[in-house]
Amino acid sequence: MAQFQEEMRQQLETSMHAELEKLLDTATGVDKEVSKKDFDGFKKLFHRFLQVEGPSVDWPKIHRPPEDSIQPYDKIAALPLPDSLADSLNKLVVVKLNGGLGTSMGCKGPKSLISVRNENTFLDLTVQQIEHLNKKYNTDVPLVLMNSFNTDEDTKKILQKYTHHRVKIHTFNQSRYPRINKESLLPVATDIGMTGENADVWYPPGHGDIYASFYNSGLLDQLITEGKEYIFVSNIDNLGATVDLNILHHLVSQPNGKRCEFIMEVTDKTRADVKGGTLIQYDNKLRLLEIAQVPKAHVDEFKSVTKFKIFNTNNLWISLGAIKRLQEQNAMDMEIIVNPKTLDGGQNVIQLETAVGAAIKSFDNALGINVPRSRFLPVKTVSDLLLVMSNLYSLEAGSLTMSQKREFPTTPHVKLGSSFTKVQEYQTRFESIPDMLELDHLTVSGDVTFGKQVSLKGTVIIIANHGDRIDIPAGTILENKIVSGNLRILDH
Repeated sequence: MAQFQEEMRQQLETSMHAELEKLLDTATGVDKEVSKKDFDGFKKLFHRFLQVEGPSVDWPKIHRPPEDSIQPYDKIAALPLPDSLADSLNKLVVVKLNGGLGTSMGCKGPKSLISVRNENTFLDLTVQQIEHLNKKYNTDVPLVLMNSFNTDEDTKKILQKYTHHRVKIHTFNQSRYPRINKESLLPVATDIGMTGENADVWYPPGHGDIYASFYNSGLLDQLITEGKEYIFVSNIDNLGATVDLNILHHLVSQPNGKRCEFIMEVTDKTRADVKGGTLIQYDNKLRLLEIAQVPKAHVDEFKSVTKFKIFNTNNLWISLGAIKRLQEQNAMDMEIIVNPKTLDGGQNVIQLETAVGAAIKSFDNALGINVPRSRFLPVKTVSDLLLVMSNLYSLEAGSLTMSQKREFPTTPHVKLGSSFTKVQEYQTRFESIPDMLELDHLTVSGDVTFGKQVSLKGTVIIIANHGDRIDIPAGTILENKIVSGNLRILDH
């Protein structure tokens, strides 16, 4: 049986290689060179995919990480910062994951170009943050954007507006991998093009691709030559992911023999974060455990806030030298995520992906730091957008911080219904953003609009029944209210 399975694997791999060669034959010039590099990476991933049998973790071998492997942020922040922070900053590169589109929020083009605050986009705020650091400390912290084939062209056009800002901006592209037919396990693409019937047969293979793409681009070596030692990687839509001087100092101040090559920022899990990846001890290594790797029988246990108390924010600090070493040794070990999709024509495909944090087990002296929740402020939905546009947050030098006027540091729970899914719809429904300083919970469902200077306090639930419309008049104060039907306001 084992011999038969091995023969099947070899046959599938041979067929895949033949199909990839056919696709390469349809490319020319630079396209061919880039695609060849991409396909080399894909072949390695596909080979590993064929070897995997059953769940990637053995549940009984999972243990809680040792006490000293996840440090509380307060302990690191208590250490005095040196006078010369510039030396540490000059060793740093900020990398933003910029491969995603704004389609989930009803926007065309890169998500990073959506306006989130005072007409500033995610990218504007990022540039402002780094420029502020460079001016304040007289440093040269560059920004690197990892684009995908979906975002590269639009992003490069917009970068011209930052020419006179005090930030050097570099870009490199994620790989482009072929989606594969779920049944035949062969590429769906018929040629290397990306238009017409080939429009949705390619995909960027997850942010775990950063290591190979960064290395292959030549930018990794260039930055090392310039004296850079660490990258701070985060999702561009996480507005809490700013350069933290305490974590940076902790990194660069370690003695050479114990240099930490990888820091993952984690934060305490709430019921909203039960699906987030967590850190575990496995085979004497710190390892990221994602929900996709958990056997079905243990999913509820994984979601438990009491057993797995922290989750990965995807804010990562990584040694450039270590990335180079691991890439050259072909020793970067990341679990494969098999992501099933259905194309517009109904065809079932799979795409093979990896996650950047999964490589933690490949690095020496890896560490988790349990950071305040304020360092995790992702904008994934229009509900999140409402929060960051409101007076809950103050904006200074590109950074958002919770307003000091709010008595509790917790973020309100906001749930906007399907009428608010797209940014354009959302903008027409709010004449101005409500005062939310004293809000705990907001649920809005159905056809609802808000006038100017509405104030929301405590728990507010607004439900317009099918066919009804609710207009909240300008200047209304709703405190612990349920509003339903034809604007009946009930005490809650």
